[in-house]
Amino acid sequence: MPSLFRDFSAPVKVKYDYRDADLTRLLAHDSDRFNRWDTGQRLALDIILRGVEASRSGRKPEAPRTFIDACARLIADAGNDPAFAAEALSLPSESYVAEQMEISDPDAIHAVRNTLRRELAAALREEFLTAYRAYGTPGPYSPDAASAGKRALKNAALGYLMELDDPAVRSLCSSQFASAGNMTDAIAALSMLANCDCAERVPALDAFYAKWKDEPLVVDKWLAVQSTSRLPSALADVKRLMAHPAFNSKNPNKVYALIGGFRGNQVRFHAADGSGYAFLADQVIALDAINPQVAARMARGFDRWKKFDGRRQAHTRAALERIRDAKRVSRGVIEIVSRALA
Repeated sequence: MPSLFRDFSAPVKVKYDYRDADLTRLLAHDSDRFNRWDTGQRLALDIILRGVEASRSGRKPEAPRTFIDACARLIADAGNDPAFAAEALSLPSESYVAEQMEISDPDAIHAVRNTLRRELAAALREEFLTAYRAYGTPGPYSPDAASAGKRALKNAALGYLMELDDPAVRSLCSSQFASAGNMTDAIAALSMLANCDCAERVPALDAFYAKWKDEPLVVDKWLAVQSTSRLPSALADVKRLMAHPAFNSKNPNKVYALIGGFRGNQVRFHAADGSGYAFLADQVIALDAINPQVAARMARGFDRWKKFDGRRQAHTRAALERIRDAKRVSRGVIEIVSRALA
């Protein structure tokens, strides 16, 4: 079977009628790393899209055993390039999957993608545990590429394992967070705990803030970890954090970390009840009186609203019209909103 454009130096979009079996074989065995990654992304995307259709029809999404075996091969080959293995094991993002659909379904995409992650974690539990232990980087922190690649694979493995409802894994994650000697490992573990409705979540968030509260850029990471959480409480958490000493609506970096982070939260911002859209409209109006440029940037969160179903479109239109009709709205915000409504 062909492995197209090997060693090509520029990106090319190729349309070729590969079967799933062909894609799986290329993912497991292709010697060209970009093609191997690209094949995996295409195959995972197809699996997720089929899973969305299955869930809409009342059927259970399935992870093909051949795909699981190919991912196992990626882990087995990781010694040659851990950074590549970490990238190749990453599934397409929810926002990317949404762009491939004529009408996006954020809830179904989120559920199916997470189901696929859980099935991979359950099937390859021992492989991920072995990778986590093998690619740790003991000793002083080193920024070199080899160490960075090992950290990337170690954290990718832990991320999959955290999909399992397993106290032992949560303990492993908490231990990494507590003993992390670098920000990469600390933020990775904190993000995993922030996405988990577990007893370890709040103590970790509190401990991180207590340690780094005097470092503004690190606090921005702390805000973003919570605003991008997949938990149903994400919007309530963002509203609570707006009253926290760590947040200042006059500081663009804080706005981008908290409100901008939530704007990019595919499943919670696009909640079917429109609460995310109403919240962002409130913030755009309020920010416009403080910093019109920041408000205009936040308003861009509504740009793709016509990609969604009729119910979400109705909520978004109401939010956009409310911004448009607010008093003394800046020209930049009006231009973005009017273009979106056109």
